[in-house]
Amino acid sequence: MAVSRLQIWLQRLIMMAGRPRNLVDRNGRYHARLVVPKDLRGIIGKTELRTPLGGDYRQAIKLLPGAVAQLQHQIALAERKISAGTLRTGPARYPLAPDQIAMSHYMQRLAFDDELRNDPRWPSVGIDDLLVQRLRAAIAGLADDAELADLVGPQIERFRASGNLDATPGSDEWRVIARALCSAELEALERVAERDEGDFTGTPTAPIIKNAQPPQSATAPVSITDLWTDYVQVRQRLGYMKDGGRRQELAIKSLIKFLRHDDATKIKKKNMLDWLENTLQEKQPSTVSKVYLPTIRSLFRWATEQDRIKDNPAVGVRLAARKPIHNRERGFTTEEAMELLTAVFNYQPKTSQNGKAMEGEKVTAAKRWVPWLCAFTGARVAEITQLRREDFREAGGNVTIRITPEAGGTKTGQWRDVPVHPQIIKLGFLDYLHTIKSGPVFHNAKEQKKYQTSAKKTANRIGDWLREQNLVPEGVQPSHGWRHRFKTVGREIGIQDRVLDAIQGHAARTAGDDYGDVTLSTKINAINRLPEYEIL
Repeated sequence: MAVSRLQIWLQRLIMMAGRPRNLVDRNGRYHARLVVPKDLRGIIGKTELRTPLGGDYRQAIKLLPGAVAQLQHQIALAERKISAGTLRTGPARYPLAPDQIAMSHYMQRLAFDDELRNDPRWPSVGIDDLLVQRLRAAIAGLADDAELADLVGPQIERFRASGNLDATPGSDEWRVIARALCSAELEALERVAERDEGDFTGTPTAPIIKNAQPPQSATAPVSITDLWTDYVQVRQRLGYMKDGGRRQELAIKSLIKFLRHDDATKIKKKNMLDWLENTLQEKQPSTVSKVYLPTIRSLFRWATEQDRIKDNPAVGVRLAARKPIHNRERGFTTEEAMELLTAVFNYQPKTSQNGKAMEGEKVTAAKRWVPWLCAFTGARVAEITQLRREDFREAGGNVTIRITPEAGGTKTGQWRDVPVHPQIIKLGFLDYLHTIKSGPVFHNAKEQKKYQTSAKKTANRIGDWLREQNLVPEGVQPSHGWRHRFKTVGREIGIQDRVLDAIQGHAARTAGDDYGDVTLSTKINAINRLPEYEIL
């Protein structure tokens, strides 16, 4: 009868479990198999570890948990060696549920008992009745953390070292695991007592062990960091992310920090929603909606399309953005524009007692000329602050700016030529420009890889300074205020939107707009039609 019960239990376990993880069949012989992580292969000397389990499937299933635990322990020893003896921290590499941990411990205890019975001294070792009482009390929830640690603390740490758990001592998760191990220990002692009487047919009765399922085949981990690195490289080959996605990378780091792991296959939609809610507590909604969430969604969409991950956890994750309320026009009015341009044109830096300017020449020039260039080009401030001497061309009495990613970056990743308005020439901008032999006109970076960062710092500095001078009205942005005004003025004097878009670097609105070119001559005519600003 006992053999029949064991067979029924094993068959039920097999049917419920499906194909157990870490079990391989090689020509009718079963083995426990564990892949060695890449960073540990140099220490272990192998790409995988195996332990033979024999030719009987049911016996192999029985021995599998203990064999896998031993292989995981070898991995843990290698991890300790590579980290100079420090214990591994962070998410479990081979996580097991409490019932799986209990089953593994139970099987290992019985396997150890089999070995000990070859020693003739073993039968004389009795079972500690006090230990049995303590285990039963612990299972019932009557033991405190110290008692649980005394009973099964070493076993918990062994499973932790094997990468099966990461529960914090004293937490609810830790106590569940501890009680599960107490159940496994008590069941093992009951089998030992039965074996002492010659009965080797006993099976576990505790539900946590009786109903435990071997771990299912798991998807190999996919590093979020590696996905991001590959994604950036792909985007750069297409002409985007010239800066390596520096700003977007903050979203990737934020997600990994929140998840406390780097495995994309473990992420569920609930994790994404929780991350989104947490991020909104730390960042402005506009930053989350325009940078963080689009970055994560684009990455996982690409990873799914490339079959790097099976499911996209970001599908359906959206941020309900409140529609902004505008109490005025978003661009500068004519009066506001004249006041600002007059102030910057007449700007003089503070001087020391000996009459020396207390700021660099390029900073002064940026404050004085960048707003004027923005007013007559509709360009983004950072596109102007990144300009180099070689980006200016003089031909046929006209001065043209080439706004190019090489100087730092453009939102579209494309270059464009923009004429300089005659009023800027009339006010003396070329006198300053001719003092620059080569390189950046408005910042002091020496290496090209630092151009974009320096240009953005200068742009932010100008914006902050204009606000400090009360030259930017409430509800207007220093950069986009000019972009909005440029489009408004252009429409008022009858310049076609397609021409304005080409000057400002806006994408084509329709497929038809992509046909034909807006020539430099057309742009020059449009810019020259813009009315001059009266300096107050």
